[in-house]
Amino acid sequence: MQDEETLIHGDASPTVPTVSEATDDAGRSPGVWTRRIVVVALLVAAVNLRPAVTSLGPVLEEVRRGLGMSSTVAGLLTSVPMLCFAAFGVTAPRLERRFGPGAVVFAGMCALTAGLLLRPLAGSTPTFLAASALSLAGLAIANVMMPVIVKHYFPDRVGTMTGLYSMGISIGTGTAAAATAPLLHALGGDWRLALGAWALPAALTIPLWIPLIRDRTGAPPTVHTPAANRVVHPVTAVGTVLGPGRINRSRTAWAMAVYFGLQSSEIYCIMGWLPQIFRDAKVSSDTAGLLLAVSMAVSVPVSLFLPALAGRMKSQGSLAAVLAGFGLIGYAGLWMAPAGLPWVWAFLIGVANCSFPLALTMIGMRARSDHGVVRLSAFAQCTGYLLSIPGPILVGILYQHSGGWTAPIAFMAALLVPQTLAGVLAGRNRQIEDEI
Repeated sequence: MQDEETLIHGDASPTVPTVSEATDDAGRSPGVWTRRIVVVALLVAAVNLRPAVTSLGPVLEEVRRGLGMSSTVAGLLTSVPMLCFAAFGVTAPRLERRFGPGAVVFAGMCALTAGLLLRPLAGSTPTFLAASALSLAGLAIANVMMPVIVKHYFPDRVGTMTGLYSMGISIGTGTAAAATAPLLHALGGDWRLALGAWALPAALTIPLWIPLIRDRTGAPPTVHTPAANRVVHPVTAVGTVLGPGRINRSRTAWAMAVYFGLQSSEIYCIMGWLPQIFRDAKVSSDTAGLLLAVSMAVSVPVSLFLPALAGRMKSQGSLAAVLAGFGLIGYAGLWMAPAGLPWVWAFLIGVANCSFPLALTMIGMRARSDHGVVRLSAFAQCTGYLLSIPGPILVGILYQHSGGWTAPIAFMAALLVPQTLAGVLAGRNRQIEDEI
C-alpha cells in the first residue's frame, strides 16, 4: 500500500493524508456523498449548458423584428458562443488553480443565470448582445470546466461520466429547441418572456454547486516525474498550452484543432439557422423548433455508443467520413426540398453533428498520459473555437445578400470536406508525445 501511495502522491508527508487515512471508521471514503452531489450537479449543469444558444433559434425572427437586428448581426450573435469558448478556455485553468473547480463552475452558472435574466430586458441590439455575452461567458467557463470536474472527482470513471455529461448537454439542447416556440405562443407571442424563462432552470443549478465551492477532496492524483524528482499536477500545465509550449509542433494536435473547429462551426450554424431555414420554407415555428430538437436529440443515444465504438478502432478517420456523408445527404435534401421530408433532413444532419462526441473521444486517444490529454484538449478546443467563429457569421451574410438559402446551405455542405480531411488525419493511430 505504501508503494502505491508513494506512486500516486509522491513523497509521503505527515501533513498529507494517505489513501488508507482518508476513510472514516466504517471504512468508507468521506468523498462518497460529495461525489453523489457532484453527479447531480454535473448533470443538471450539463442540461443547462446549451439552452442559452438553442432557445434563440426558434424565436430569432421575432427577436430580429423586435430589436431591428440585421441578418449579419444575427449571424454574429450565433458566433458569440465560440468566441467566448475560445477566450475563456485560456483563463479557466488558471481560475481553477486559484479558486478550485467547484467555485469556478459556481461563478459560471451565476453569470449564465444573470445573462439569461437580463437578455429579455434589452431594448436595443447592443444591449441584447451584451446580455448574451454575459450568459455565454458563464456558459463558456462552465463548459470548459466540466471535463476538469470529471477528472477531479472521477479520475477512474472519465469515460462513463463524459458520456453522461454529453448526454445531458444533448437533452438540454433538444429540450430548449423544442419548447421555446410553444412557450412563445403560450406567453402571447412575447419573445422576451420565452427567452427569459430559461433563466429558471439555470438558477436551479446554483444551489447544487454551493457545497462544492471550497471542496478540494476530489483532486486527481498527481503524476510523479522520476527524472526531475518532483510532482506535477496534471491540470496545472493547461495554462502553458497556448504559451511557448511544444504542442503546436504536433501535426495531430493541429488536425484535431481543425476538426474540432469545423465541426463546432457546423453545429452552431445549425443551432442558429436551421429553424429559420424551415420557417422560410413555410414550416410553422413550432415544427421548426421541433425539427431542431430532433437534429440535436440524435446525439443523445449516439453519445453513449459512438465513443465505445471509436475506442475499439485503431483509426477513427472512417467514422469521421461516415458522419460527414450523412451531413452531405441531409444538406442536399435541405437545399432541394426543405419542406418535402424535413424530419429526414433534420435527422441526417443531426447524425452528422455527432462529430462532437467523436472529437472528444479522439482527443482522449491521441495522447498517452492524462497530462497529454489535458494539454491536447485545451489546445484543440481553444484553437478550434477560434476557427469556428466565422462560419455562422458568413451564413448570415450569405443569407442577407443572396435573399435565400441556396448559398448558405452550399457553404455549410462545403465545410464538411475539409472537416472530413482533418478528421481522417486526427483519427490516425498516433500520439502527440511522439510528435512533440
